[in-house]
Order: sequence, then C-alpha cells, then structure tokens
Amino acid sequence: MTLRARRLVVSRVAKRPAPRMAIAFTAVLALMTVFLMLRLTSPTGGSLSSRTHQTRTVPATAAQSRIAWTDTFGDGTPDFLRLNDAADQAAFRRWFTLIAEYQAIRPRNEVPAEIVDCASLLRYSYREAFRRHDELWFMATGIEVAPPPGEIRAWQYPNTPLGRGLFRVEPGDFQDSDVTSGAFAEFADAKTLVERNAFFVSRDVRAALPGDLLFYRQLGHSSPWHSMIVAQAGPDARVVYDTGPNHGEAGELRRVAISELIDHPEPEWRPLPANPNFLGVYRWNILRGTQ
Repeated sequence: MTLRARRLVVSRVAKRPAPRMAIAFTAVLALMTVFLMLRLTSPTGGSLSSRTHQTRTVPATAAQSRIAWTDTFGDGTPDFLRLNDAADQAAFRRWFTLIAEYQAIRPRNEVPAEIVDCASLLRYSYREAFRRHDELWFMATGIEVAPPPGEIRAWQYPNTPLGRGLFRVEPGDFQDSDVTSGAFAEFADAKTLVERNAFFVSRDVRAALPGDLLFYRQLGHSSPWHSMIVAQAGPDARVVYDTGPNHGEAGELRRVAISELIDHPEPEWRPLPANPNFLGVYRWNILRGTQ
C-alpha cells in the first residue's frame, strides 16, 4: 500500500462516528453529574461548603446562647459566674473553707508562696475552689482530704469568658466590654475584694455562714483593710486568716474561734456591732440571692 493510500485510510478512521455505546455512556455520566450537583445544593441536602460551615459554627453559637451576659444585681459580677444551684453553692463553700483552713494547719514552709497576707489567702482559696480537683491538683497543692467535696458544676477556672480574671477591679455594673477592658483581674487587694466582689450581709457575726467573710478597717494601720474567712458557723464558729507581714517579718496563718475574737484583748478586733472598725459579715457576689 502506498503512503498516500495509508494516509487516506487513517483519515477515514478518524472521521468515523463514535460507537453508540460510548455515546450512551457519556450521556449517563453527564446526567449523574447534574443529579449530584442538584443534590448537594438542594435545601435538604445543603451545599458541601454550607454544611461544613454549619459544623464549625453551631456548637459555638449554642455555647454562647447559654452564657448569661447580664448582671441581675448590678454589682459588677456577671450572672454567668453566679452559682444558682444549691449543690454548687455548697461545694464552693466547702472547697473554699477547706483550702483556706488547710493552709493554717500545714507547716509554714509548705504554704504556697503567694499567700503573704489576708487578701492573698482569699484569692488563693477562691481560685483553687473553682479548679478541677483531680489527682494532678492534689499533687500540685499537697492538700489531703477524704472524702473530698463534690465538684462545682457551673464552671471551672479558668474556663469562663473572663479567663483568669476572677476578681472585679473596676466600679460599675457588668457590661459586655468588661470581658476585655481590664475590669477583671487575677489580683485584687482586700479593699477591692470587699467593695467590688462581695456584698454586705450583717454586722451580727451570727448571720455568717461557712465561706462568708469578716472585714475590718483599722484606721492608722499601714494596711487598714483586713479580712477573715468564716470556716465554720454555729456554736463552734471559727475563722481562718493571715495576719500579714509585721515589721518585715512574715505573717501567721491562724484558726481562731469567733468566741475568742469577741473577747479579744484589743477591742478593735472584736466582731461586734459596737466596734466601728468591724465592717461586718460579707458574702461573695457569686452567692448573691442565696441563703
């Protein structure tokens, strides 16, 4: 066959129509493609990108909707921090007092270095009460208690919109902007704790419950604001507190019966209504509205 004849044969083969089976297969493939596209973009199926977006955002939206961005009492504490459940309230009071008292009975060299005065004892005990109390926590703190109280279920430190900022340090009621404005901080002195984070209950010490606070303002002292933690109420009521540094020496952690305080040789330390230096019994804002 000549070269010209071969080219003619190849040309005829190339121009020959495709077999019917190939055409049918192509048509079916096209129909399937259209069907899948319609399925993915239908209202019930949703597009692939839409479904992926929903998977990312729905949980966050649900979590945000559970947060109470309000301040029922106008005291500066957001409602999402308040303990409304009776079991949570009891758990907080138990952990708070247990942690504080444990510092007073352990050797001084085992007390966390951050505890140097009455306010730091409050801050430490408050913060640690809201942590998850697992084996790692017990190992880290050295606290031994059996059986331990139940856990606080409402929230655990630092897993709140405020992060590590547990204490309100600025005046005013709670606003959404407080989350990032610096209105809350890890540190607060005794004056700030009583004015921004607690509320007045009574000047009668018999109204105090475990976990409540006694505040004093000793005029003439270099650090006039002082606080004590009510560790137990009733006939055997007692408090725990840190005396704070004195003339360059470290203070002491003490557990004292309230009956002893009432008979204190220095009248300014007696928790009595007649003592103008005794500000009274205070309760944490997170417990406001509870008995």
